[in-house]
Amino acid sequence: MESINTLEYRIFTTRSEADKAINSLKGILEGINLDGVVNKAEINELNKWALTHQALIKRNPFKEFMYIIQSSLIDVDELNQDTIHETIEDLYWLCQKYEQDSYYYNAVTADLQTLQGLCHGIMADGIINETEIYNLNTWLNRNEHLTSYYPYDELRSLILSIISDKKIEEEEILVLKAFFKHFIRLHDQEISNKITQETTSINIGGLCTSEPEVIFDGKTFCITGVLNRGNRNELKKDIEKLGGITVNSVTKKTDYLIVGDSGNPAWAFACYGRKVEKALNYRKEGHTIMLIHEYDFFDIIDDLK
Repeated sequence: MESINTLEYRIFTTRSEADKAINSLKGILEGINLDGVVNKAEINELNKWALTHQALIKRNPFKEFMYIIQSSLIDVDELNQDTIHETIEDLYWLCQKYEQDSYYYNAVTADLQTLQGLCHGIMADGIINETEIYNLNTWLNRNEHLTSYYPYDELRSLILSIISDKKIEEEEILVLKAFFKHFIRLHDQEISNKITQETTSINIGGLCTSEPEVIFDGKTFCITGVLNRGNRNELKKDIEKLGGITVNSVTKKTDYLIVGDSGNPAWAFACYGRKVEKALNYRKEGHTIMLIHEYDFFDIIDDLK
């Protein structure tokens, strides 16, 4: 027989699992509906989400979610778009209703879980189109309170780079797929394998934050790479004059990592290096470390002089 403490722990963790699942579902629903057209592959991914969360079926509102998904979307071939969109709206409404009573996660964490689900929904059919990219950009603009949190800040940088010339290239879509692959696990193995094959040659290390907001007083700064715009020692002096603390290595206490351009023509998409990789690993553990490209950082320094 399980002890009372064990039972209490399971109740606690089940609630956290439920909240995370609902936040993720909310994002998936937004993602698959982002371009206004829902296809069979996207509905199949939604059905597999339901199967993955069968363990929570005894908890409300999961009974309702499972019933709607499994009864309304069971035969995709015979459903028209109006019926599918109505079902998705019903599910989304349920997510919002549940959200009002949710207490386990704070707003930022819940929104980040929704963002992850949103990207999951976009990738559900293995295809990313222009409408999805522009509508994703709209969502990111509406949620600027997530700036400095992974993966929001890196994704926003990437999306801004892609749409900056108002022309979306196939190579840019592959880069976006490669980035999504870092934090999304599709349930459909066939589509997942296809994406892996498509993005084999794409190397995404880490993305620098666009339009960074920097606080200097008492914050810790580390510099990596070769600076093209200035001298590293002089930059350290400027940081310290503004109240910042400079260090030579990335730790969990590092607030900002300044990434040198190093003459890399691909810097708009990726920043490479051991310190960057270390920073990304810390970020995925929940530590807030902002990656800033040297050009943006020097602009901030110049404005404060």
